[in-house]
Amino acid sequence: MKIALSLAKTFFSVIIILGLLKVTGSMDEVSYFTQSAVIKAGVLNVNPTEDKSDLKFDYAFTIKDLKGNKVSFDQFKGKVVFLNLWATWCGPCKAEMPGIHKLFSKLENDSIEFVMLSLDKDQALSKVETYVKKNNYTFPIYMPSGFLSDQLQVPSIPTTFVISKEGKVVLKEVGTRNYDTKKMAEFLKKQAAK
Repeated sequence: MKIALSLAKTFFSVIIILGLLKVTGSMDEVSYFTQSAVIKAGVLNVNPTEDKSDLKFDYAFTIKDLKGNKVSFDQFKGKVVFLNLWATWCGPCKAEMPGIHKLFSKLENDSIEFVMLSLDKDQALSKVETYVKKNNYTFPIYMPSGFLSDQLQVPSIPTTFVISKEGKVVLKEVGTRNYDTKKMAEFLKKQAAK
């Protein structure tokens, strides 16, 4: 009986702490720090292998930059696209962004386009801008402009796609990953050289 009572107290204490973290908005910060630690340990290094499926990417949607300029996604046809879906409220997304930015800095190339697509609501634009500025991110940040293609209706974020010049999805990663690896840089360079 004492053990059951002790377990019940522990269980309810954990529930209360998690509830407080969620209500205060601290849950994504806790998630960010735990995911960052795991990334630094090398546990989440991406190990890209080209997806041999014939899954074509659907370019039929529009995005907008942080100034509100609309961009038809089909402007990226013929280029390798590193497309990352993220949000400012997503701790795991924020944990992987420094690695993506390092990869971007190493691969600034006309044949590889980085598209960091924030799924934040339009009302959170200033939050997105503040977050990007605070972290000195220079990769292109976009937000949806209307509906996204069905392929981008993913069950969780972060989710990253690599789209080949031929318009095929050659890599899809769901969840936090460390993209700042030699293997990932070589994978993207190989795609761009095709």
